[in-house]
Amino acid sequence: MVLLVVAYYLLPMDSAFTATTVLALVGGITAVVVLLSWQIYRITLSPRPGLKAMETMAITVPLFVLLFAAACFLMEHSSSGSFSEPLSRTDALYFSMTVFSTVGFGDVTARSEPARVLTTGQITLNLLLLGVAARLLANAVKRGRQRLDRPARPDGSDGPPRTP
Repeated sequence: MVLLVVAYYLLPMDSAFTATTVLALVGGITAVVVLLSWQIYRITLSPRPGLKAMETMAITVPLFVLLFAAACFLMEHSSSGSFSEPLSRTDALYFSMTVFSTVGFGDVTARSEPARVLTTGQITLNLLLLGVAARLLANAVKRGRQRLDRPARPDGSDGPPRTP
């Protein structure tokens, strides 16, 4: 998580918000979904599924928030006035985090239509991440714990005994 934040502050972000930026954001979100799917599978095999699920969230959520923070930062720097105030990297991260947490203090707001579309997209994906992903993680932990509680078969393999 710390490495992701450090990367966010160190990566050069001096390009304009273009169709390429949108494709990079979509690619980043796709990468988050793939990472989350792979981690859900790994949770079911882990000797500590609950801990693995917390690790998954500790990587997935910051990556997701940082993707949107980078998009907000680039949008504001490409089209000044997209937000109610100029956004530094910290401001963009702050805005993205308040949107993710559904707190929405109102001190920074999306003003332009593209900024509002970006924010609406983040809100929609936040709900999916918080609802669907949380449910999938909980089920993966449950399956992982059930796998650990199951006695091994006489042949040494894991799983239910096979019938002839």
